[in-house]
Amino acid sequence: MSHDSQFYIDGAWVAPVTPKFLDVIDPSNEEAFAKIAMGSKADVDKAVAAAKRAFSTFAFTTREARLALLRRIVEVYKTRTGDLALAVSREMGAPRDFALKEQVSIGLAHLEEMVGTLETFEFERVKRGSLVIKEPVGVVGMITPWNWPLNQITCKVAPALAAGCTMVLKPSEIAPLDAIIFAEILDEAGVPKGVFNLVNGDGPTVGQAIASHPDVDMVSFTGSTRAGILVAKAAADTVKRVHQELGGKSANILFPDVDFAAAVKKGVAGCFGNSGQSCNAPTRMFVPRDRQDEVAAFAKKASEKYRVGAADAEGTVLGPVVSKAQFDKIQNLIESGIAEGATVVTGGPGLPPGLNRGYFVRPTIFADVTPDMRIAREEIFGPVLSIMPYDTVEEAIERANDTVYGLASYIQTKDIEKARAVSRRMRSGNVYINYPVWDAGLPFGGYKQSGNGREYAEYGLDDFLEIKGIAGYEAA
Repeated sequence: MSHDSQFYIDGAWVAPVTPKFLDVIDPSNEEAFAKIAMGSKADVDKAVAAAKRAFSTFAFTTREARLALLRRIVEVYKTRTGDLALAVSREMGAPRDFALKEQVSIGLAHLEEMVGTLETFEFERVKRGSLVIKEPVGVVGMITPWNWPLNQITCKVAPALAAGCTMVLKPSEIAPLDAIIFAEILDEAGVPKGVFNLVNGDGPTVGQAIASHPDVDMVSFTGSTRAGILVAKAAADTVKRVHQELGGKSANILFPDVDFAAAVKKGVAGCFGNSGQSCNAPTRMFVPRDRQDEVAAFAKKASEKYRVGAADAEGTVLGPVVSKAQFDKIQNLIESGIAEGATVVTGGPGLPPGLNRGYFVRPTIFADVTPDMRIAREEIFGPVLSIMPYDTVEEAIERANDTVYGLASYIQTKDIEKARAVSRRMRSGNVYINYPVWDAGLPFGGYKQSGNGREYAEYGLDDFLEIKGIAGYEAA
C-alpha cells in the first residue's frame, strides 16, 4: 500500500506534520505487517481547515450532484473489494471469507442504501406559509472502531455526503488500512477536495483534537461507552452535536415454546459472530430454569463446531480477537465468571488447543449465571455466552432490561403476537424477533449508555442535518 504513511487532506496524500509511526499488528500471529503515520493536533487543524473551506461550496450542491458522487463511490468500491477484504482480515483477524462476505459487503450495502435514500428524501416542506428545510450540519468529525470498520465508516460517510457535510475521519489505529483504501476509493470517485479528509492517530491525541475543535460542528463516534463519555466531555465546551453508538450487553430471551435446539444454535451463532466482537451481540441468553441443562447441552454442541484459527487458515470460523489488550480483558472476565461461581459448560481461559501464539480465545459457554456476576453485567467483546435461567417470562423481561446498556434485544418464540407485545417493553434501540434477515434500512442505535442518535438509511441522514424554519416564506 502506497499511502499507509500519509494522510488524505484537502484532496491530496500528505505527510504528517511531525513524523511518528505505529506498527499494525496481525492478531493471528502477533507480528507487525504494516506501519502507519500517527497524527497530531496540527494534522487535525489542517484537515478541519480544509473541510471548513470545502463546506462553503459542497453544502450547496444539488441532490443530483451528490447522487452522482455516491453512485461513483459505489462503483469504485466494488473494484476494491478484494483489497478491502485482505486488509480487514489481516488487521483485525477476520477469516478471509467472512471479511469479504460480511465485513466488506456490509459497507457496500450502506452505500447502496444511501443512494436509494437520497433519491426520495424530503429536504424541505411548506408549513402554513413558512418553509421548513433540512440543511447539512457542517464539518463532521468521525471516530470509528476496529470491530466492523467498513460498516462504521460507510454508515457515517455516506449520509454525511448525502447531506452535504464535509468531514474528517479518524479510524481506529488498530485497524486503519481499510480506511486508507476507502480514502483511495473516494479520491478515485472524484470527491471534491476538502470534503473528505483522513487523519490516522490515537484517541487521546487525534480523537481529542477532533472532538474539542471549535470548527467541528458535530462528532459522530462509535466505540466503547468509556471512550464515548470522554468524547462528549471534550465536545461540551463548544456545544457541538455529539452522535454516539456505544457498548451493549444484549439479552436473548428464549420463550418456553421455542424449538430449543434451533433457538440455541442461532443464539450461539449470534454471540460468536465476528469472534464475539459486535456491540449488539446477544451475550445474555435467558432460558426457562427447568430447561437450562438441555440448553447448556445444545450450546456446548453448537460451540464446539466453531473452528478457531488464523484468519488465512482453511476452515477457520472464528479468528483471533483484535489485540493483546482485548485478549487480556476477555481472559480476566472468563476468570471472574469461574471465581464468582458460574458453571463452565465448554471453553474457559487460555489459548485453544494447538495454538501457541495469536490472540485466540476459546469459545466459552457459562451456565448458572446470575445478574450480579461481572460476565452478566460487563461487555466482554469476545466469544463468551452467559446462560441465565428464569422462572417466569416477566422475570426474564425485567432482568433483560436491568442493564446500563440498551443497544439490542432478541426474542425467540413461536407466538408472534407475544413477541410483538414484548418487543415494545424492551428498553433497547433494536429488537430482533426470531433472527430476521439484517436490513440496512432499519434504524440502528441505542438507549441509555449505548448512545444517542441513529444510523442507517434516512435515520442516519437525518442526524447529519440541521432544521431551519423560514417564517413568511410565502408571504405576498
